[in-house]
Amino acid sequence: MILYGLPTCPDCNKARKALAEAGHDVIFRDVRADPMSEAEWSPLIAEFGDNLVDRKTQTFRNLNAWLRESEVESQLEAQPALMARPVISDGTRWTLGWDEAEQNVWL
Repeated sequence: MILYGLPTCPDCNKARKALAEAGHDVIFRDVRADPMSEAEWSPLIAEFGDNLVDRKTQTFRNLNAWLRESEVESQLEAQPALMARPVISDGTRWTLGWDEAEQNVWL
């Protein structure tokens, strides 16, 4: 199981802890420290589309106008921290976020 996120993200940390306590072997991928390639972003973008970018963040608001209006791929390549978090995958299923619905999938 892979959890994509940031080490400073509270939802990522809650998910990591809960998944570990539930007995899952979780590999954490820090998308800022270990940038993802275009090939790695592709399945996430195919699964979540525009929802993969968190437009409520200061990071998004600080983007220049051109980048703010660009494709999701360009935004995430320029600023990986724009990714809505956490993204969790077991290789066959994907979830985005750590609300009750996502918890019910994994716990």
